[in-house]
Amino acid sequence: MFRLGSRDALIVVDVQNDFMPWGALPVNGADSIIPVVNRYLKLFSEVGLPVLATRDWHPENHVSFKENGGIWPRHCVQWSEGAAFAKGLELPPETFIINKGDRPELEAYSGFQGTLLEQLLRERGVRRVFVCGVATDYCVKNTVLGALNLGYSCVLLADAVKGVALETTREAVNRMLEAGAVAQTMEDLAP
Repeated sequence: MFRLGSRDALIVVDVQNDFMPWGALPVNGADSIIPVVNRYLKLFSEVGLPVLATRDWHPENHVSFKENGGIWPRHCVQWSEGAAFAKGLELPPETFIINKGDRPELEAYSGFQGTLLEQLLRERGVRRVFVCGVATDYCVKNTVLGALNLGYSCVLLADAVKGVALETTREAVNRMLEAGAVAQTMEDLAP
């Protein structure tokens, strides 16, 4: 059983409309994790621990878009409905919103890349992060690896992540665990 402590924080990665099954860059079944993510949000908020939510926040001319030489269809364009947090996600009012990929020339899979995420965690004395969201094999993986590289302990909330493809998701989870992350679920967590 994991017990939450005063140096813990929750990072919710990219739970946005465009990554839901109805979105521009759909992750199959991504909407199915929203109730579980909401349980984590409620738990961390109730005990007064920091909650941070990353989101892709791309300008119209972002380098990742196919029309600009990238590999992805247009998604999560700033101020669009697709960039909004997914319907049903219950972010507490005190959630820190982290915009990533908000410069046209910079791809950013990690929530730490080109953002204030590390600074916000350090200012709050955070030592261990719990990470959930989409997609396991891209932005979740890179956010977890980024946290580990910066010296944080990292817990992958395995019941609150969803990946693009089974094989790449399996590889991503193995890579995170090999790097030092621990995979846990709600049943393993105590406030």
